[in-house]
Amino acid sequence: MSGKNTPYSYAEAGVSIDAGNALVRAIGPLAKATRRLGTEAGLGGFGALFDLKAAGFNDPILVATNDGVGTKVKIAIEAGKHDTIGIDLVAMCVNDLVVQGAEPLFFLDYFACNSLDVHVAEAVIKGIAKGCEQAGCALVGGETAEMPGLYAPGDYDLAGFSVGAAERGHLLDGSRVVTGDVILGIASAGLHSNGYSLVRRLISDGRLALDIDTLLTPTKIYVKSLLPEIKAGRIKALSHITGGGLTENVPRVLPPQTCAHINAGRWVLPEVFQALRQAGGLVPFELVRTFNCGIGMVAVVAAADVAATTEALIASGETVFEIGCIEAQVDTVVCAVKGARGTWGYEEAWVAQHPHG
Repeated sequence: MSGKNTPYSYAEAGVSIDAGNALVRAIGPLAKATRRLGTEAGLGGFGALFDLKAAGFNDPILVATNDGVGTKVKIAIEAGKHDTIGIDLVAMCVNDLVVQGAEPLFFLDYFACNSLDVHVAEAVIKGIAKGCEQAGCALVGGETAEMPGLYAPGDYDLAGFSVGAAERGHLLDGSRVVTGDVILGIASAGLHSNGYSLVRRLISDGRLALDIDTLLTPTKIYVKSLLPEIKAGRIKALSHITGGGLTENVPRVLPPQTCAHINAGRWVLPEVFQALRQAGGLVPFELVRTFNCGIGMVAVVAAADVAATTEALIASGETVFEIGCIEAQVDTVVCAVKGARGTWGYEEAWVAQHPHG
């Protein structure tokens, strides 16, 4: 405890400028490894510059996103495994860029904590750099904030910010979607970064046991597999299946008076979601709108382009299912996921739809 006449310091209040400087030095090579055309990745300045012309754009429209990883970060903290959560952070942002037809250009992170543990922060940022490499974007900067009193000791939180670009007139806005188009589902890598508050509740209540590798499997980054198909003009719309699941996210990219009809029998519900269904006694509607259920990305294509698009996506390493079609809207339903008796382990035929009815 400081005496009345003892000089105070920022470090005594719980914030270490020296630790922050050490972190910048440690992660410099990580950022440098993500360099791409348009930028020279570097850290420590007041801002980052990007040259769109050098990146190959003529008349670009910029697209910006920001996101976090929710309570999945608490799983990483409790497990003491910090090297993959950064991939999730990048994925949540860049997947939201590519669904709009934009190529991710650069990424910035925000790391907030009680007091800076350089080794933990470096592990997190290694994951961020790896995610940037997977997405083909540059890690150009970020912010580290120590806030004792706001965060508990050992806790931290993350936010990510990314900017992408597309040539004017080439953005995906769903306007080309028509009835008769086909819905392709691209497999997820697992839970991705949604539904973790329910997952953690089931674990804490003793109703669910999942290993750490399953819980921390990173969100899949779809950028490099989708961009060629977007540029080829074969994809009419894309939907990143995050919070809200299929029923909430697919309608966001459809034009008025259309409805997505999805057949849940076209793919097998992965084991992790089957375990969640059973542990939580989840009805179909709750399962479908809370988790991605094995589909991390949805693409809408013309029937004539299904074969070529599927072949190209498979060649790029994706697992693809033809899961439904676009039909004319009836009543107020804009997305319906249907399962026959026995589908996903439910005894009776079921429908999960939006709006809920």
